[in-house]
Amino acid sequence: MERIFKKRVVPVVTLDRLEDAVSVAEALQAGGLDIIEVTFRTPAAESCLRAIKKAFPQMLVGAGTLLDTDQVKRARDAGAQFGVAPGLNEAVVQASLALGMPFVPGVMTPSDVERGLALGCKLQKFFPASVAGGLEMVNAIAGPYAHTGLKLIPLGGLNVKNAPDYLKLPIVAAIGGSWIADKKTIAAKNWTQITTFAREIVAIAGAINV
Repeated sequence: MERIFKKRVVPVVTLDRLEDAVSVAEALQAGGLDIIEVTFRTPAAESCLRAIKKAFPQMLVGAGTLLDTDQVKRARDAGAQFGVAPGLNEAVVQASLALGMPFVPGVMTPSDVERGLALGCKLQKFFPASVAGGLEMVNAIAGPYAHTGLKLIPLGGLNVKNAPDYLKLPIVAAIGGSWIADKKTIAAKNWTQITTFAREIVAIAGAINV
């Protein structure tokens, strides 16, 4: 997970077609992002994850929207190196950790945070960030929990304009973003645009020291 802490950006990608998987990963890497989170929201997700890992063994590949233990196993078997969920399901977290796959549960409240910490998850996804209090809520969570080693990855409503404000907060390990390679851009096969967005946010993140 140190690679996430270093790069500070996790592009979240939803793929409907296997044929787009390698091209999207290649476009991200061309922009300086060697990390990708493939969401398990489509029938193609598992095969896409497998194809990306085979084409780019050096890329850090995660699986997102893991909602049950079967998905966790399938993601791990397909080559996922970390798992992510929008919420916190103890059974899902435990299944992932039992397979040796780090897990980033979704949290929104102090109670969620504490449940995650109790499971050993010090890296958590603050979701949905923009409607759950945004920067003010992140700062509020930092007050009682930063000393525990908690780190957050805000996701939901982030973009190139507000990302710097989040990245300046010490409790924020990285930001998650679907705008970097959204479904519309992928459907249009606009790989150059994905590379441009990736390069832009990598430059922004790299210029911020906390």
